[in-house]
Order: sequence, then C-alpha cells, then structure tokens
Amino acid sequence: MRRITAQEFEYYVSTFSGAVFRTAMCYTKNKADADDIMQEVFLKLYTADTYFENDTHAKAWLIKVTANMCRNMLKNPWKKLIQPIEAAENMPAESERKSGLVDIVMKMKSKNRIVLYMHYFEGYTTREIAEILGIKENAVTSQLYRGRKQLKDLLLKEGYDEL
Repeated sequence: MRRITAQEFEYYVSTFSGAVFRTAMCYTKNKADADDIMQEVFLKLYTADTYFENDTHAKAWLIKVTANMCRNMLKNPWKKLIQPIEAAENMPAESERKSGLVDIVMKMKSKNRIVLYMHYFEGYTTREIAEILGIKENAVTSQLYRGRKQLKDLLLKEGYDEL
C-alpha cells in the first residue's frame, strides 16, 4: 500500500466532497457536524495507506468511512445532551425558513433517510448500499420500502397532494 499523492488527494476532495457532505448531512441533520465529519473523512483519506482501483471504489470507501464516523459521533453520550444552535430562541421561526424536499427528507428516520439518499442521489444499487453500510441486502430493501412510504406520508402531511 501507499499513501495518496497531493494531486490525488485534491482530485478526491474536489470530486467527492459533495457526496461526503450530503451523506454526513443525512446522518447528522446539522451543517456544522456534517462539515466536521467531512474534514475528518478527508483527513483519514490523506493519512490512510490505501489504493483505489477506480473512482467508484474511492467514492464507496469515502461514503463508508463517512457513515461510520457519523454513527460513532451520534452514539456519543454528549451528543444527546446538547441542542443544535437552530434550537435557540433568537432563530427565525420554521415558517420563515425555506422549506422543500430536503427539509422533509431530514424529518425521516436516519436508517431510511441514508438508504434513500444513497439510492436516489448517489445512484447506488441495494447490493452496493448493503456492502457500504455493512448490512444485509434485504435490510436495505426494507429500509427503502419504509423510507418511500415514510416520505410519501410526510409529503402528504406537508400538503403535497399530487403524488
């Protein structure tokens, strides 16, 4: 194994930072935490002794590392004691925020949210998602089914009548 070069590192950051950030946002629902996770993921990439066969392999590795770091962060007992800054009283009311599909997706359960993101936004198959997240393919299929149902229910609840 060898460490990646500075040029390779720059390429991976410029190519995959969006996917890493969006994956982290799916787990954390918080921009600051997602930014922190993204930095840690790319630091891990920079210091890792790894070789990627192609871009698909690199992207899968980055998303897997992102998912693992997010799960570790969310298991931290400290995380349960703190409130996001958005919960502060001087923040604008929810009705003043831009609403949209992203806000609705962020209301979903974490398991369902991440598999929907990986399937629809990153284009992974159920088999690939199972490998990346380290779960069974049947579990991914179930989470996709439940996620679609939950998303439909949330969309109807938010007033999107034409589904």
